[in-house]
Amino acid sequence: MSLLTHNELVALVESGAIEGVEPDQINGASIDLTLADGFLKESLPENDNRLTRLVHLGEKQTPAMSKRTGQLVLHPGEFALAATQQIFHLPNDIAGHYMLKSSLARAGLQHLFAGWADPTWHGSALTLELVNCLTFHSLVLKPGDKCGQMVFWRGQPVPESASYAVRGQYNQSKTVEASKGVR
Repeated sequence: MSLLTHNELVALVESGAIEGVEPDQINGASIDLTLADGFLKESLPENDNRLTRLVHLGEKQTPAMSKRTGQLVLHPGEFALAATQQIFHLPNDIAGHYMLKSSLARAGLQHLFAGWADPTWHGSALTLELVNCLTFHSLVLKPGDKCGQMVFWRGQPVPESASYAVRGQYNQSKTVEASKGVR
């Protein structure tokens, strides 16, 4: 498996594997990603005044989320899902790994490490799991803001029967998407 660097990343974008990338977003070994409009923010279910609520992950339950558009204010400790403006159509020999930009992490934003993209993941924006780790400051997220970077790896082609196109559950997700449950 080898890391893709600048010229290979340019070729990957030019091949149509990633939509919505400008030349200045291609770095030495990563591609900068930007936020799409549309967020899902954790919320209490309607008419539920309990402070906490159980979510049974093994039963494919998910937390209550409310849709937000425009800018999102993420208060201390809050959790939200966001999507990238970029749409991915990965070939069968390229995988990607999302990483938060260090400047955002230094400002108190955290991503929850679920940013792996298997070969043949296609027609989809990347959904990000974001948390404000600060105690005294709220963070403002807006469509178009840089939100992180994607690093790509080339390996042996994945057989179709084992590909994400056949086995994955988040293909063709062009906007932010909540959990579909653990399979």
